[in-house]
Amino acid sequence: MKMIIAVFGRIWALWGLFTFLITFFIIFPFSLITYLFYNKKKGQQYFNTLSRSWMRVWLFSIGCKIKINGLHYFNPDNCYIVVFNHNSMLDIPLSSPFVPGANKTIGKSSFSKIPLFGQFYRMGTVLVNRKNPASRKKSYEQMKDVLQQDMHMCIYPEGTRNRTDLPLKSFFDGAFKLSIDTQTNIIPCVLTGTKKALPPNRFLFLFPTTLSMEFLKPIAPQRLSIQELNQKVFDTMLEVIHSKTEVL
Repeated sequence: MKMIIAVFGRIWALWGLFTFLITFFIIFPFSLITYLFYNKKKGQQYFNTLSRSWMRVWLFSIGCKIKINGLHYFNPDNCYIVVFNHNSMLDIPLSSPFVPGANKTIGKSSFSKIPLFGQFYRMGTVLVNRKNPASRKKSYEQMKDVLQQDMHMCIYPEGTRNRTDLPLKSFFDGAFKLSIDTQTNIIPCVLTGTKKALPPNRFLFLFPTTLSMEFLKPIAPQRLSIQELNQKVFDTMLEVIHSKTEVL
């Protein structure tokens, strides 16, 4: 049975790559319209809406249903720092496109060098080279600018994909320093199903399953230190992850 699943997973991964490329080439010309918007927020909102439509089609084509809960926590008059757990490369197309409203994501600058896709990637991303202190400083200022433009900022505080057996890796402080410096509330979001669909430790493997996004109640930074805010968000997300594991 394991061998059948392994073979199917590799065939399905090839199908996933094929459909990803085909759908990308279809939507890419439409993404360039983003540059025509004078208002950056409206341009970003158009880009995020286009990305969401693309991902709905692509995820459907690979047999991954989407369940989203907690959208009512987003007040349309506010912007938020949205933090996600990070288990899989599939988190990226699932997260930012389905955050309501204009938003950008912090992401690796190396992806921006991919022909064509890199152009699309830069439209929705604050780029950072984590090994370069100057790049980290510049990206931090750009994230503050995103929030000042009344757009959400999406961050993976674990930094990289969780390849461990732990349900959640410890968080870096960047998202929480940003929250305190800008006095912006944090909305945690727990992603489930992505690790099963696209495991981080398996090469060329994809499996159709239900992907879930659980947005949680906003957490205010007032009267909290960076470390306290970090721990509060971590504990809140970990509790939800444990509750979902118990159900499974």
